[in-house]
Amino acid sequence: MANFSYIIADVNSKKAAIIDPSWDLDKISNALKQNNWEASYVINTHTHFDHVLGNDYIVKLTGAQVIQERNSKLNRKISVSDGDIIQVGNIKIWILHTPGHSPESMCIVLDEPNLVFTGDTLFVGNCGRVDLPGSNVNEMYYSLFEKVSKLKESMTIYPGHDYGQFPTSTIGLEKKNNYVLQPRSLQEFITFMTAGDD
Repeated sequence: MANFSYIIADVNSKKAAIIDPSWDLDKISNALKQNNWEASYVINTHTHFDHVLGNDYIVKLTGAQVIQERNSKLNRKISVSDGDIIQVGNIKIWILHTPGHSPESMCIVLDEPNLVFTGDTLFVGNCGRVDLPGSNVNEMYYSLFEKVSKLKESMTIYPGHDYGQFPTSTIGLEKKNNYVLQPRSLQEFITFMTAGDD
């Protein structure tokens, strides 16, 4: 399903967090061992199966605590809400709640370095589906135009899937080139996103 999983690591403290562990878990395990990183957290951008598939394996392997947005219905150790800050070693991560694809969807923002993990809220060249159980096109509009689009344009985005022409982009490039981020009213966005639905 072309999923991306990520590791955030503070090279000084050796503390790490794993974002959306799915397949190829041996690569995550090997990276942790080779770099002597200690995984403190598993952070899920949302709880669709392809983003949480590796949670149990990583928790068993590392003892990491699972972090999910408070609307998640899955088992988790730590609940977070919009604006909360997570510390991974000396790295500060803040939570941006971005419902739409799912009620518990969130983006994971790092000011230093200047990047955001967007999960299935925003892809390179597209956005997540809004026709799935629990998805909401109105909320997706708000998340994209009132939250994600207002992040720094220089911020690099790391999406949840490798669906675009490139694996990463920036907020500025997506605002310029991504057809779902072109200026529209809410009603225009709803019509655009639901075109072809029965």
